Amino acid sequence: MIKKNTEITIHVDLDENHVPEKISWSAQDGGVKDTSCKALMLSLWNDLRMESERIDLWVKEMPLDEMKKFFHQTFLFMADTYYRATSDEKLQKEIVEFARAFAKKAGLLKPASSDS
Repeated sequence: MIKKNTEITIHVDLDENHVPEKISWSAQDGGVKDTSCKALMLSLWNDLRMESERIDLWVKEMPLDEMKKFFHQTFLFMADTYYRATSDEKLQKEIVEFARAFAKKAGLLKPASSDS
């Protein structure tokens, strides 16, 4: 029996070529109302097809340095979510290590002097 429903909405303003110019989202239960963002990655699990589905959007004015940070932080969030879902600390740490290597290669972190 469903006891409650909630809604998360994503609003996307498109230009004449259907390229996102503005993205905002709301989540009433989370206290979020029409909050602006420049990018989003939404992953959904389709249990009938046993595969992931996704929506990846970013505004055309998204700076490259912000996109790099967005990906780096997303990898870290994925590591945390993976651990909370599976309790697999070993693979969680590998995802974090990948995120660290990504950050170095993307110029977000300076390599340690021993890496030189």
